[in-house]
Amino acid sequence: MSASPPERLRASLLADRADLERRYATLIGGDRKARAATLAIFGGAAALTLFGLVALDVTPLRLCSGIGRLIDIVMLMLPPSTGTWGRFWIYLGALGQTLAIAFLGTLLAAVLAVPFGFLAARNVVANAVLHFLGRRGLDCVRSVDTLIWALIWINVVGLGPFAGALAIMSSDVGAFGKLMSEAIETADRRAVEGVLSTGGSRLHALRFGIVPQVLPVFASQVLYFFESNTRSATIIGIVGAGGIGLHLSEQIRVLEWQQVSALILMILVMVAAIDQVSQRLRAAIMGQRRI
Repeated sequence: MSASPPERLRASLLADRADLERRYATLIGGDRKARAATLAIFGGAAALTLFGLVALDVTPLRLCSGIGRLIDIVMLMLPPSTGTWGRFWIYLGALGQTLAIAFLGTLLAAVLAVPFGFLAARNVVANAVLHFLGRRGLDCVRSVDTLIWALIWINVVGLGPFAGALAIMSSDVGAFGKLMSEAIETADRRAVEGVLSTGGSRLHALRFGIVPQVLPVFASQVLYFFESNTRSATIIGIVGAGGIGLHLSEQIRVLEWQQVSALILMILVMVAAIDQVSQRLRAAIMGQRRI
């Protein structure tokens, strides 16, 4: 009885198995180097995690006791209360100061980032040295955290909200400059060529060919950073840069947990309101929907 076609095919493949394994050893058995590299990465991550747990003294006992203490603190926070109406108005004024710090810092950073963004864009500045210095300068500025900038400016201009606004400005100008330079580099070249072909100067090409393309994107980024900076302004207030963060740190030190919860609630309401308004403004700027 003759074998069926599938059986003949199977017999033929088995006969050529040694040749197939030799020719396609990488596909069949896998790349040993790749497997070794993957195992090394996972092993390194596991070792680093174990080292972190030991170095930070993370134990189940401490975790359980910490959760119990956290529950006690949450119970002490209820109900949220500022104590008196006088304190409420003081905290409300500090909240407005925090909002002003975030707004002024973001605005100053956006204005200062415009020339640096053009300087760091490869399709605007052809000189390699200037382009390199512009990019690396922005990288150096944005590599320093906002809290560090706050400590620096407090020693320069003294305690208060002015130092907070300067800290946010210093932290954001590098990020704004980088984002704007990337937006300029991805702009459509045909608009620039159209302006130049009609007799326009290089400055006209930048003004009418590039700026209209990158302005909506940049404005959307500014609004997003303003949302983030309202939270950053709260943090930097803890080190003496003004705003509601100063009152928050003071109440935590004296264990006035009800006032702490009231301050946190005020911050959450402010951030939520700004998020909603900023989302609508960003959508309107990008042409997605009307406000």
